[in-house]
Amino acid sequence: MSKRRTFTAEYKFKVALEAAKGTRTLNELAQEYQLHPHQTSTP
Repeated sequence: MSKRRTFTAEYKFKVALEAAKGTRTLNELAQEYQLHPHQTSTP
């Protein structure tokens, strides 16, 4: 059984800020932060 990862507010803010800057693609951010690309996109 896998354990869900939990992220701090600071971590989420850091990833969201990087995504909002638009300097890198969402796929690049997902790789860097070890996330699924859908977790880096905005609704």
